[in-house]
Amino acid sequence: MEKQELINFERAIADSFNKKEISSPIHFSGGNEDQLIGIFQEIRPQDWIFTTYRNHYHALLKGVPKDWLVEWIKNNRSIHLMNSDYRIVSSAIVAGHLPQAVGMALAIQRKGLDEKVWAFCGDMAAETGTFHECYKYATRQGLPITFVVEDNGVSTNTPTQETWGKRCSGSSNLIRFNYSRTFPHYGTVENPWNRGEEKKAGAF
Repeated sequence: MEKQELINFERAIADSFNKKEISSPIHFSGGNEDQLIGIFQEIRPQDWIFTTYRNHYHALLKGVPKDWLVEWIKNNRSIHLMNSDYRIVSSAIVAGHLPQAVGMALAIQRKGLDEKVWAFCGDMAAETGTFHECYKYATRQGLPITFVVEDNGVSTNTPTQETWGKRCSGSSNLIRFNYSRTFPHYGTVENPWNRGEEKKAGAF
């Protein structure tokens, strides 16, 4: 999938959100298209994706059909996307999907399968104890998993560096890339539900 296709998809969903066709919380991607496209070139159909509430790009790049994804989102299930056919699992809980990802990687290792797990998270999740315990266990056990930290520099809207200090860097099973988000943490710039106002500019 090309970069502009990803951008156009998010813009179309954002329009639906602003028209109140979607009433549930929703988190958009934006600004990390090039990095994700590059990473997904290494991800095979038999591999598993465990990701966050910001998951639309991951689903599309894994091959989930657009029509299926649009229906799932418009049924107000964006932040907990699941599709076993395309082997993608997400969680609305910060870092909540990481223990599941490690468990899947352990099962793959024990069964000797030709599969791999890719665990995506943001820079806030990467500073939690959950992340560090999962990363440490997976590394020491040599599990078939790669952690991908999508670092936009903010923990929700608070600068991550100010909050957490020094952050972990890349290694053989950890990819970290920086990007600047093009949508606010939640919703869109024209979010009609933000504090009850018709239009409220989001923080970038």
